[in-house]
Amino acid sequence: MMEGGADWIHLDVMDGQFVPPITFGADLAASLVKLGPTPMEAHLMTLTPDRHFEAFVAAGCKRITFHLEATAHAHRLAQSLRRSGVQAGVAVNPATPASALASVVSDVDLVLVMTVNPGWGGQEMIASCVDKVREVRAMAPHVTIQVDGGVDPTTIRRLYEAGATDFVAGSFVVKSGTIADNLRALRDACA
Repeated sequence: MMEGGADWIHLDVMDGQFVPPITFGADLAASLVKLGPTPMEAHLMTLTPDRHFEAFVAAGCKRITFHLEATAHAHRLAQSLRRSGVQAGVAVNPATPASALASVVSDVDLVLVMTVNPGWGGQEMIASCVDKVREVRAMAPHVTIQVDGGVDPTTIRRLYEAGATDFVAGSFVVKSGTIADNLRALRDACA
C-alpha cells in the first residue's frame, strides 16, 4: 500500500462485540508504523473505544476514529483524542441518520460514513449512504468526510460528488491487478 501510493493506511480494529469479527490490536499497528512514512489511522469498531486510545496513540496512529453508536460521550472522546495529539474521527453505521452527528461534528476532524455494515470486506455499497454523505457535507462544509465500504471506480465518483474527501477501498485495491494501478483508477474516477 505504501509503495502503491496510498495516502493513509486504514486499520480496521474489531473487538468481536461491536462487530462479530476480531482483528488485531495496537501491537500490530506499532509494527506497521515502522514500515514507512505513510500515516496510519485506527478505525475502532469496538464497544469501549476510549479504552484503546492510549495504546493506538502510543503505537503511532495519527488519526483514531470511534463509532458514535458505541458511546454516550462522543464530545469527551473527541476531546481526549485531540488532547493526545491525534486527529479525532467519528464513524456512523448505515442505519444511523446524519442528524445524529449534528452536535459533535464541529468537535471532530473527520466523519466516517460507513457505506456498508461494518465488520466484513467485499460488500456492495448501500446506495442510500450517498445521500447521507450529502447531508453531512451540508451540515459541516469543512470537515473531512471519509467513506468506507463498496468503494470502486463506479461508486467513488458518486461519493466524491456528494462531498466525500477520503475513501477506504480495501477489497477493490487488493482484489486483482496492482495496488498502484487500482489506486490510480480510483483517483482518475474523481478527476
